[in-house]
Amino acid sequence: MANREHLALLQQGAVTWLEWRSSYVQIVPDLSAANLCGANFRGANLTKANLKRANLDRAKLIAANLCGANLSAASLCEAELIDANLQKAELVDAQLISAQMMGADLAYANLIGADLRGVDLKAADLSHANLTAAEFIGATLSEADLSVAKLSRASLVYANLTGANFSHANLSSANLYEAEAIATYFYRANLCQANLSEAHFGGAYLFGADLSAAELYLTDLRWTNLSKVNFTNANLIRADLRGANLSRAIFIGANLTEAKLDGANLSKAIFQGAIMPDGKVRH
Repeated sequence: MANREHLALLQQGAVTWLEWRSSYVQIVPDLSAANLCGANFRGANLTKANLKRANLDRAKLIAANLCGANLSAASLCEAELIDANLQKAELVDAQLISAQMMGADLAYANLIGADLRGVDLKAADLSHANLTAAEFIGATLSEADLSVAKLSRASLVYANLTGANFSHANLSSANLYEAEAIATYFYRANLCQANLSEAHFGGAYLFGADLSAAELYLTDLRWTNLSKVNFTNANLIRADLRGANLSRAIFIGANLTEAKLDGANLSKAIFQGAIMPDGKVRH
């Protein structure tokens, strides 16, 4: 439970709280399990604060400093975290449904199993963050930085990923069904066994990405850079690859039945054992 003295100081307002934190920098504020629903903590200094299991639904945390804070299992549904500093914060199993997090800094944060359905993370920094098994259904991640992030088994169904950076990210077994990833950057990303069915990747950059055993049924990959991509054993049935750069791509054992390859660059691509658009196996 929250420390009553710490909670009382916080409730006295921003000035009192700032003065106390400045005077007692060595003290870690304990606000665990506190009911702070709808509270206004705009610009508040909550670095390293213990907010585990706290109720922060609809709270205003715009530009708040939550660097290193523990928000595991906390509820932040519809909270305003625009431009908030959440670097290295613990958000394991946190509830962030429909939160406003545009421009927030979540670099190196731990969000394993977090519920981020409908969250707006436009232009947010999620580089190196651990988002394993996180829920991003219907979320907005356009222009966000997710380079080197861990997204294994994450759900990005219907998510808006337009212009985001997933360079070197781990998206193995992630679900990107019907995601919008137009002009998105996946340089050497790991998408092994990921579900990209009916997603839109037009104009995306996937140079050197691993899409082995990935599900790409009806995926839109028009004018996409897929040079040196590993499609081994991938399902590309009815995928649209028109105008794509597939030079040096590996299609060993892949299924390209009814795939569209008009205008694609197939220079030095490897199709050994692949089922081609006409249904014939390439030997």
